[in-house]
Amino acid sequence: MDKGLFSTIDETIHAKARLGIMTLLVTQGELDFTQLKQKLGLSDGNLSAHSRILEEAGYIAIHKTFLGRRPKTVLVGTPEGREAFLAYLNQLESILKVAKTQSD
Repeated sequence: MDKGLFSTIDETIHAKARLGIMTLLVTQGELDFTQLKQKLGLSDGNLSAHSRILEEAGYIAIHKTFLGRRPKTVLVGTPEGREAFLAYLNQLESILKVAKTQSD
C-alpha cells in the first residue's frame, strides 16, 4: 500500500474525539458545549482540550455568552473547517479504495 496515502491524513481531525466534534458540527451546524459533551460522551476537560486544538487550527469557532447569569458556550464549524473535514473524508475514501483493490 502506498505510504503517501497516510502521510496526507489531517492529524488535527483524525483523533477520535476531534473527528466526532467535526462530524457533528459539519452535519448539524452549531451545538452548545453540553450537547456536544452528551453526544460524544466526553468529559468537560476532554471536550475543552480537543475543542481548543480545533479552534487553534481554524476549524471551529467558539462563542461564549451568558444566558441570564449562566455561561453558554457554542461551537460552530468554520468554512475552513468544513473544507478540511471534506478533504479528510476524501483521504479516507482513497485509503479504502486501495485497501479493497489490494485485498481482492
